[in-house]
Amino acid sequence: MNLDLTPEDLAFRDEVRAFLDEALPPELREAGRRMTSVFCDKRFSLPWQKILHGRGWVAPSWPKAYGGPGWTETQRSIFAAECVRAGAPSLAPMGLRMVGPVIMRYGTAEQKAHYLPRILSGEDYWCQGYSEPGSGSDLASLQLRAVSDGDDYVLSGSKIWTTHAHWANRMFCLVRTSTEGKPQAGITFLLLDMQSPGIRVDPIITLAGEHEVNQVFFDEVRVPKAHRLGEENQGWTVAKHLLEFERGGGSAPGLGVGLDRVRAAAVAEPSDQGATMLQDAHYRRKLAEAEIAVQAIDMSERRVLSALVSGQNPGAASSMLKAQGAEAVQRIDELAIEAIGSYAAVHQPLAREAGSNLEAIGPDHGLTSMARYLNNRASTIYGGSNEIQRDIIARLVLGL
Repeated sequence: MNLDLTPEDLAFRDEVRAFLDEALPPELREAGRRMTSVFCDKRFSLPWQKILHGRGWVAPSWPKAYGGPGWTETQRSIFAAECVRAGAPSLAPMGLRMVGPVIMRYGTAEQKAHYLPRILSGEDYWCQGYSEPGSGSDLASLQLRAVSDGDDYVLSGSKIWTTHAHWANRMFCLVRTSTEGKPQAGITFLLLDMQSPGIRVDPIITLAGEHEVNQVFFDEVRVPKAHRLGEENQGWTVAKHLLEFERGGGSAPGLGVGLDRVRAAAVAEPSDQGATMLQDAHYRRKLAEAEIAVQAIDMSERRVLSALVSGQNPGAASSMLKAQGAEAVQRIDELAIEAIGSYAAVHQPLAREAGSNLEAIGPDHGLTSMARYLNNRASTIYGGSNEIQRDIIARLVLGL
């Protein structure tokens, strides 16, 4: 495993840094640094997406044939890491990283020609219709019915925890088209218009007091069969391909930024003994343990990157990285709350918005800590719970 960057990769890294210094506006940089979730507010993610689209860098993993830059695995990793370090707002992943690659794999020529350019430009903003009440990690038990009626499917049921459904104009959705055989065998993958008659989006306010997720209701919603991706009752195969893009990898730079934020707070905040939190032996030990965990994740991601560069399949590594990354981010959040103390509990959502002129109560470096902590409690659940990831590792690696 060679972890050294080539001269060409170093030159590319410098090019990316120069671009970010010039093209990333201060207001978007501030928004990125004040993010409290893995999903950035559309007000900030879309402007940044348009800037990247103009440079041809909006979809690092896409091949040139579909509008991507045609980068190597190493270049993609460099670009992602530099964006995190620069404080760039994250782009909505549902179109660019999730349904886009699946359309490339399973879409018809007409679907590719229609959807892919609109994903790149941000004209279509997607949400994911997977989880249902009672069907979260057990996704195969979903019950949203899609009854065939001529050239349409008629949908009845609901989806839940649907991130940014209140902003999306498109949804990729798993529906039940058959109840015969194994549960996975009766699922179909649809692309639908969120403006279709019969769709209702109800907000779910998170513990952090933010409107990020929703429940979506379908009352006899008609979806043309031409909007099906793949064959009828073969949606489970399509969904498994999509999950390869949702899980694991690329979290180490973000975790490193989180550690830097915690370390800065620990230097500034007093401990109960009067010294700083960083001088507290017990706290310093926990911080060191978190740093070791992040270093281990970084090395694992580099090993996966090395395998991909050499044409190998990393196998169950994505499940391992997903589980480790989710637990590491929660550990870092807990350290931030401990360092800041009582000021972390102050609920001030307006003050933490990018561009706000409200004066924060308490230290500025603690403004977003509690919201991050509360939002990231879900990190060990979404994208397949950590229990599911460990089950995958047990089957694929240990043969259990």
